[in-house]
Amino acid sequence: MSIEEHTPEDPATEQPSEQNAAPATDDAPETHAAATAAEAPAAESEAPAENAEVPAEEPAERTAAAAPAVPAPRPPATPRPPAMPRPPASAIRPAAPAAPAAPVVVDTAAAAEWGRVTDDGTVSVREGETWREVGQYPDGTPAEALAYFARKYEDLAFKVNTLEQRVQAGGSGAGDLAKQAQHLVTEVTDAAAVGDLAGLRARLDALAGSLAEASAAEAQEAKAAVDAAIAERTALVERSEAIAAQDLSSVQWKTVTEEMGALFDAWQSHQQNGPRLPKGVANQLWKRFRDARATVDRQRRAFYAELDETHKAARDRKSRLVERAEALAPKGVDGIPAYRGLLDEWKAAGRAGRKADDALWARFKAAGDALYSARAEQAAATEAESAPRIEARTALLEEAKAVADEPNLAKARALLTRIQRQWDEVGRIFPREKERALDDRLRVIEQELKAREDVDWKRNNPETKARAGAMSEQLQQAIAKLEAERDAAEKSGNAKALKEATEALEARRAWLDALGG
Repeated sequence: MSIEEHTPEDPATEQPSEQNAAPATDDAPETHAAATAAEAPAAESEAPAENAEVPAEEPAERTAAAAPAVPAPRPPATPRPPAMPRPPASAIRPAAPAAPAAPVVVDTAAAAEWGRVTDDGTVSVREGETWREVGQYPDGTPAEALAYFARKYEDLAFKVNTLEQRVQAGGSGAGDLAKQAQHLVTEVTDAAAVGDLAGLRARLDALAGSLAEASAAEAQEAKAAVDAAIAERTALVERSEAIAAQDLSSVQWKTVTEEMGALFDAWQSHQQNGPRLPKGVANQLWKRFRDARATVDRQRRAFYAELDETHKAARDRKSRLVERAEALAPKGVDGIPAYRGLLDEWKAAGRAGRKADDALWARFKAAGDALYSARAEQAAATEAESAPRIEARTALLEEAKAVADEPNLAKARALLTRIQRQWDEVGRIFPREKERALDDRLRVIEQELKAREDVDWKRNNPETKARAGAMSEQLQQAIAKLEAERDAAEKSGNAKALKEATEALEARRAWLDALGG
């Protein structure tokens, strides 16, 4: 005879091993609890293997009357396929730190309430008002048979308890928990176990109902998150396309490159930290974003390639200008005009890049500094040589101050003429700026004397005197006539005629004074 379990999918029998025929040791409860706790997390992904080793004896804590050792049954006619290996409990991290449920203690009386054993060892479980065969245990007592299939129920109850604790603790996705609940429903239905299977199914149905609502809310939140992520990623795409669509020949490439880099960083952050988008939408957005980046990158490379050519040409021109400027060093001061021409060419040569420009300009400026330093040395030497001349002309300027104080114009002109002759005999003065300053001071004295001579000429010119005499005589006659008219108007009391005569008389007298009459 053999132990047979009736399952809806696999009618293969399961037997206890021969090692379990011996009586169980005192540490059987701890062993069973440890094995059950270690296998509990595996309920999330798969049902426990049914060919697991069955304890040979119920511990005293589980039942008042311990069952005798299970005899070794005959091997089944059809071998049961091996169960898939489970991951160790340490490799599975629960969704929330909830304490594992304690294993259910086998209650022989409860097992007798839900199960029965026939004389041939057939075990049945009560489901409502009906009985269903779950297997055979022919080589043991009825108590042993019920205890064996009650342990099967304990395993299922433990899985349901664990799932309920995970739901209460939170932290796991409702969708995943709903799948585990559905898997347990399948496992509990028509299970080869003795116990309140209908109660387990009711608890699972309640869990499935609450998880269905949570799954729907979770799916709705996930959809909202995906929609928001699509909108955000679309905004990144549209901004990158706007950058690519503008006239890239006149942009600040440093700014554009930084912005495109920031957009790409944001894209990567969305991919790593955001929700997963539908593959079609994600591929379409990425293609647009990639094409925009490729357009900008292509234009940027073309711009910098052209800029490199421009910089190279300018660098070559400025290198030649530097060589020509450095070649002027032997000419000293005479090389300054040529250097100024080279400076104009430098300004028109264009930019060669900051580093190249700085290096070439340092050499070009050094060549010019050498020329101007030579000129400064020459000017210092010349100025030292001109010091006596400067003192001589300064003394002549002091002497020329007497020209303005001389009332006799002829003597004043003679004095100035002598000073001018001595001024020229002194010779040239360097620097030229100093000479021009001294010349300007003498020129002021010359202009003041010339202004005095012009006034004297106008006053003593015979023609001017003749015209002035005739005009003076006419004015005197007009004044006498206006005085008579004024007196007559005053006697007659004609105020209007008196006013006109008085105004005309004052005007004629002013003209006469201007002529010196």
